[in-house]
Amino acid sequence: MMLTNPSIGLLFWQLVIFLILLFLLTKFAWKPILSSLKERESSIEGALRMADQAKLEMQELKAGNEKLLAEARLERDRILKEATTVSNQLIEQAKTKATEEGSRMIVQAREAIQNEKNAALAEVKNTAAKLSIDIAERILRRELADSPAQQQLVDSYLKEVKLN
Repeated sequence: MMLTNPSIGLLFWQLVIFLILLFLLTKFAWKPILSSLKERESSIEGALRMADQAKLEMQELKAGNEKLLAEARLERDRILKEATTVSNQLIEQAKTKATEEGSRMIVQAREAIQNEKNAALAEVKNTAAKLSIDIAERILRRELADSPAQQQLVDSYLKEVKLN
């Protein structure tokens, strides 16, 4: 196998063409490629900064949300405690009112019973008095049946008693 040795003229023209190509690439291609790479790199850095900033803002929002949530829980606990206290107070008031009402009703019932008892006793006394008067009248009539003057006196007295 044989290696070919290129001639110096061929090497010279290859070198000239390479340098011209290098010059053209440097003049027209490298600058736009490098500027677009720098532009892309800066946009990526900007996006990373914005992502970091958004991450910080999200952390701040999360902390704020947690703070609001903790405050809401405290407020809920306070409201529940107040509601429990108010309901216990209402229950105690209702119990006290029911006890007072029950006591008042018992007193009224005792008064009504005493009034009825007094009325019944008065009625019994009146009935006993009427019976006593009737018995006395009958006894007096029997004993005074012989004397008409005494009979008239007793009749007038009985009429007065019956009218009163």
